[in-house]
Amino acid sequence: MISLDLAFSPAAADLIDAADDEGTRSRLQQASDWECELSAWIEALRQDRDNHCPDVVRTCDSVSLGVSLLDDASITELNLRWRQKATPTDVLSFAALESEMPMGAGQELELGDIVVSVPTARRQALEQEHGLERELRWLVSHGLLHLLSWDHPDEDSLAAMLKKQEHLLGMGGNVST
Repeated sequence: MISLDLAFSPAAADLIDAADDEGTRSRLQQASDWECELSAWIEALRQDRDNHCPDVVRTCDSVSLGVSLLDDASITELNLRWRQKATPTDVLSFAALESEMPMGAGQELELGDIVVSVPTARRQALEQEHGLERELRWLVSHGLLHLLSWDHPDEDSLAAMLKKQEHLLGMGGNVST
């Protein structure tokens, strides 16, 4: 199993307090569930030879990435700065993998950062008629795929990416699924 160094920034107290259940509150404030699930997702993506995963990720022993859970105002600032869009968005990914860079033995591979707006995720969860925890997992899985060089410039690539996200969510933290 790959080693994951997760830099986790929890949601603000008011966003945690607004959570409907203990599982969601845990996701909003603790890194442990994210560490388990992200490790399993990355390992599954590394093992699946039929999917898009950079070779450097397949062969490294250790990766690091960041997950930050923000409010709409904070993600709007990032969206304006990096995408020139002055509106909140659900998830932003800042990939560190630019190319197939060589890795030395024992080096940790930096994947980048995933930033999620909790209020936007909450609105989307209501629209989709599922819980906030599922929406947060959906958005983080989407961000992870972007960190691993997945993109969706057309309908076919979007469909493939969404299918892979459903697979990852179905796994939970279990690599063998």
